[in-house]
Amino acid sequence: MRNTALDIWIMTKRNVLRYRRIPTLMVFASIQPIMFLLLFNFVFGGAIDDDGNYAQFLIPGLIVQTMLFGGTQTSVGLAEDMKNGIVDRFKSLPMNRGAVILGRALADGLRNIFVAIIMISVGYLLGFELLNGVLTSIAGVFLITLFGFVFSWVMILLGLLVKDPESVNTASFLIVFPLSFASNVFVPVAGMPAWLQAFVANQPVTHAVNATRGLLVNGQNYDAIWKLAIWMTLILAVFMPLSIRQFRKAS
Repeated sequence: MRNTALDIWIMTKRNVLRYRRIPTLMVFASIQPIMFLLLFNFVFGGAIDDDGNYAQFLIPGLIVQTMLFGGTQTSVGLAEDMKNGIVDRFKSLPMNRGAVILGRALADGLRNIFVAIIMISVGYLLGFELLNGVLTSIAGVFLITLFGFVFSWVMILLGLLVKDPESVNTASFLIVFPLSFASNVFVPVAGMPAWLQAFVANQPVTHAVNATRGLLVNGQNYDAIWKLAIWMTLILAVFMPLSIRQFRKAS
């Protein structure tokens, strides 16, 4: 157990150091969600929200979407490691093989926390407020980050299966775009067609957005939290074992 924990720590540190040595990775990871925030707030703000503060509705959902987009970087980064041969070098070492992909997921989770804090800070300039106190807001950020960590295992499996970084980048958006835009990230579910509402109301991203809005803005939404917990448990139960198995087979 001690050796496994040490392996995971080393792999996490290795991926975190990449952000320090290649700062553009973190810069562009932060710029994209800020662009989404500014564009959607000023383009859709006056048309969607009745009380004139669309930022209160938008920012919690946009942070969730950012966690999904962060998963695409996880899959692409893993595919690049495999293509460059570094994964084969890790496999030749006396270390826990699952630590390689777990370290990647944990490092990207730390990046997601940093990006979420930046988005909340920028949101304050647009009128966004955390209305439920410090501890509840911290719980909200933790929940979003945990969801991003869980979803990254879907992207990890994709990266291991596809392997080519360019193909992985395209394939990952085929998963992320329907989940993020066919949700209540940008607009309320009630304004969608009836046939689409059935999907939107029951998919994990919508539950993540509802739970996050509850913790950051509206007051705890326990119904959304436990539904999200069920989804995260199912995703981990399916995709984590498949990812580890595929990683052991991959070369």
